[in-house]
This record gives sequence, structure tokens and C-alpha cells, in this order.
Amino acid sequence: MDNGREFVFRIITDERLLVIIVGIAVLWRMVVSSDKEISTGECVLSAVSLSIVGWLLMAYMYSNSRRETDWQVSGRIYRGIAIALIVINLYIAIYYGLRGCGCLRVEVSELRDLVYRDASYVLFVMYYCVTIAMMRYLKVMQRNYRLLIRMREERRSGRGDIFWIITHERTLIVILSVAILWRAVISSDGCITFWESTYSGISLAIISWSLFGYLCALAIKVKYKHELRRVIQYIAMGLCAVNVYSLLYYALRWYELLCRFMGEAAVCKPYVPTPMDVLFCDVRYVLIILFYCTVMLLSKHLETAYHDYIVPRHIRSHESQPP
Repeated sequence: MDNGREFVFRIITDERLLVIIVGIAVLWRMVVSSDKEISTGECVLSAVSLSIVGWLLMAYMYSNSRRETDWQVSGRIYRGIAIALIVINLYIAIYYGLRGCGCLRVEVSELRDLVYRDASYVLFVMYYCVTIAMMRYLKVMQRNYRLLIRMREERRSGRGDIFWIITHERTLIVILSVAILWRAVISSDGCITFWESTYSGISLAIISWSLFGYLCALAIKVKYKHELRRVIQYIAMGLCAVNVYSLLYYALRWYELLCRFMGEAAVCKPYVPTPMDVLFCDVRYVLIILFYCTVMLLSKHLETAYHDYIVPRHIRSHESQPP
């Protein structure tokens, strides 16, 4: 029975299968949007497919975070990934719920909404596939590193102190609170101007790509912990998918607002956003900030794994072969 489960696990987490799944997602969106309109049934199918994968992944990560192990940081890493999945899953549930009931009318513009919806679906599928590929390395890391604790006291440098402050829970609560207050202020008049949208997009870009750069640098520093390095790389890839999603939204949104500002109605048809459209913009911004705060907290556990645990030589020679 265990051998059968291990075989299924290896198939599910195979990178080649996940690339095929992403290709199927691209093909699916090309088919449903070929008539320039997405029906309610097609929207429901997209939502159900994402929801099933997302919540099953979250349940798997959460169950492993509660598993007893001598390498406690592995449980924290599992828990951080599970929380990030909860945020993404909630966002998808809210998004498709509003789409399905017709409350969400337009996101970026009436001319480019379809392209944005197709790209969003594919990017979320990519995020889930990256997380699935990460599972085999998380499993090996939790099993092989559990007795490899090296207790040591190190004095933090100035850079380490800054990192500790940024990733502290209270700092992240302040960031999230500021984001909520900012969106409440700019949407109080029922309309978001070009400059308000620009400030929101720039703030997200600074946080997201700085965090992506940090994860890439951390992955480079990890030399002998192959599984940990691969986990960091996959977390960075998943973060990159969300970053591209956020960047695409603001790029299309800015283009649409610029067209309206310059009076180019022929290029981009103007529209009057409904209160629900504005509210969802606020929800999107806050949830994406919450996702980034979760990844910041997760990065602290990855930093702990890098500094406080070692892999002996007799395991280094075999660690490049996941089960």
C-alpha cells in the first residue's frame, strides 16, 4: 500500500506532468474565450477546477505542518505555505463568486477584460503546479533533516536586524493595516483615480519584486541542502506568478486610465465602475498584500533553516535524488 501511494505521489509531483497541466489550462482558456465571451457554465468549471486543487493542496500542507518531527522548522514552512494557499484560495472563491452571480462587471476595461481573465486563470494554475512540484522536496527535507539540528548562537549583523524587523509579525500587521486604511481612503468617493492606482501598483511592485529578489539570493546561498534550495526556488516561482498577475492587472488598468485621461474613447471604451467593482479592487489589493506578508513570514523560517541546520556528508551525496 505504501509503495502504491509513493508511486502515485511521484507521478503527481512530476514536473513533466505539471507542464502538461499548464498547457491544458492554456488550451482550455483559448477554447472558452474563442467566441469572445465566457458563459456562466465555463466560469463555474474554471472555478471548480481551481478550488478543488487549491483546497486539497492546503489540506495536505496543513496536515504535514502538524506532523511531529525533530526538525520543527519544517512544520513552520508547511504552515506558512498552507496560509499562503488559504489567501489565494479565498481570493479565487471571492473572485469567481462575484463573477458567477454577475456582481463583478469589469476589472480593467471592457475591451481587455477577457484577456486578463484568461491570463489570470493560467497564472493561478501555474502557482498551484509549482506548489505541487514543491511537495516532493518538502517531504524529503522533513524526513532527512529531522535529526540534523545544529544548535549555535550567532550575533545578528545590521542587515540581519533589519530583516528581523521587517519579517516580524507586528511589522506585517502594521503593513496590512496601512493597506486597508489606504484602500478605504482612496475608494471612499466611489472612484479610483489614475494616480491612486499608480501608488497602489508601485507599492505592490516594490514589495513583491524585492521579496522575489531576496528568495532568489537565498536560494543561491544554499549549497549543500538540495531539497531546501529547491523549495526556496519553487516558492520564488510561485511568488513570481502572483507578481506577474499583479503587474498585468495594473499595466492594463493604467493603460485604460491613460486612454480615458487622453480622451481616446475609440481605443479604449470608457465605463463607469459600479460600487462592487471598486470594492473588489480593494479586496484584491488587501489580499495580495496579505499574501506577500505571509511569504515574508515564510521567508523568516527559510532563513532559519539555512542558518541553523546542516546536512552531513553521507546525505549530501544522495540528496539530489528525491523519492
